[in-house]
Amino acid sequence: MKYVSTRGAAPVLEFGDVLLEGLATDGGLYLPESWPPLPDLAADADYVTIAVEVMWPFVEGSISRDEFAAMVADAYGTFHPPAGSTPDVVPVVDLRDNLWLAEIFWGPTLAFKDIALQLVGRLFDHELERRHDRVTIVGATSGDTGSAAIDACRDREHIDIFILHPEGRTSEVQRRQMTTVPSANVHNIAVDGTFDDCQDLVKALFADEGFRREVQLSAVNSINWARVMAQIVYYVTSARAVNQRLGRPLDAPVNFCVPTGNFGNIFAGFAAMRMGLAIDQLIVASNSNDILTRFFNTGTMDIRGVSPTLSPSMDIQVSSNLERLLFEMSGRDGAGMAELMLRFRSDGSVTVLPDQMAWLSERFSAGRYDDDECLALIGERFRDDGILIDPHSAVGVGVAERLRRGTDVPTICLGTAHPAKFPDAVEQATGQRPPLPDHLADLFERPERFATMADDVETLKAYVRSHLVSHS
Repeated sequence: MKYVSTRGAAPVLEFGDVLLEGLATDGGLYLPESWPPLPDLAADADYVTIAVEVMWPFVEGSISRDEFAAMVADAYGTFHPPAGSTPDVVPVVDLRDNLWLAEIFWGPTLAFKDIALQLVGRLFDHELERRHDRVTIVGATSGDTGSAAIDACRDREHIDIFILHPEGRTSEVQRRQMTTVPSANVHNIAVDGTFDDCQDLVKALFADEGFRREVQLSAVNSINWARVMAQIVYYVTSARAVNQRLGRPLDAPVNFCVPTGNFGNIFAGFAAMRMGLAIDQLIVASNSNDILTRFFNTGTMDIRGVSPTLSPSMDIQVSSNLERLLFEMSGRDGAGMAELMLRFRSDGSVTVLPDQMAWLSERFSAGRYDDDECLALIGERFRDDGILIDPHSAVGVGVAERLRRGTDVPTICLGTAHPAKFPDAVEQATGQRPPLPDHLADLFERPERFATMADDVETLKAYVRSHLVSHS
């Protein structure tokens, strides 16, 4: 499998190079040259087996099958759903009326980002060991990516990792999961700004070719193709599980509703669709920072201010992964994509053509859910069904109820975080404070370690240079 940039000017690369590059040198994002078909799968195949089969075409030629299978098994051995949950790794819960919740948050940091990053950390280590090389990972987080990336990369011999988060704009659990890791190769930076400011700083580092090569810069946020690749799997397993529970053919069509800010999670669903998964409707669920909902409903993408919400991982206005979808929408026109993204950055707004809008509307619908609606829904689900859901998952469930086209086709909502990651909001809605699992029970007693920094790229460069383990 070869990989191309969405902006058409970067070299075509193989998987190992794409893994380490992250962002393409022309500023674009990498995608496979073609979409492989989904494999034939046994009816009783478990998550690890399905993951190996689905992802193998993307990595073949860069890693042996046995090594890849061992890494996948090791990665998902870190997931611990409650006893009796079905299926394994990503359980599916019946929410009534043909609405389902796929719990994709049972990894070490209790967020769906673990599904990709536990594997990506192992892939990085394997590739860097093979090359006798080292990388510096710099990433921005709105809450969950940072802790998942840190857990996946902590103490790894070939990696220094720097994670930027917007100061005061994550939950306390999210922050502490990052800042209490004592590993020497882990560095946390609280930036005076929003998540989009953090993301712009990271992109500025990647745009500086000299700095990028000097520190061997790489990325594990959702600009990295390997993240999206791993997320395709749970669309396949969840669809099969729901169909099996309902006595339908395993390949019968389903809908998915995805709470999303950066668009990587739902783009994985689009990728699954391109590979042959029968998805009738992909529903984009936004909180009040609704650039994606506005875009899918009007065809215009315009940047506005970011407002803090109860679902901070979605408090984003520039959705990096949308570029991958726009590339597909435009017939993979790299030069046109580069021009469109330049216009968006300079004007703060861009509108797609009517035929492109029609293409989007065939595949996607979108809606928003605000904080008051989330609190009401969390409370209602707890009172009626005894189910606790976090605010991000509540956005997905609420928008799904509003936008799905009837109840004949099952609609699967992605439950993206454990309710204990957002205990204040859940307690406000239900009166119940969800406890952290045993492995995080002492989180609030652990000492924190992080730097604070202004929104300034030169300051960030200096900090990275001076804190590399390889330089110390």
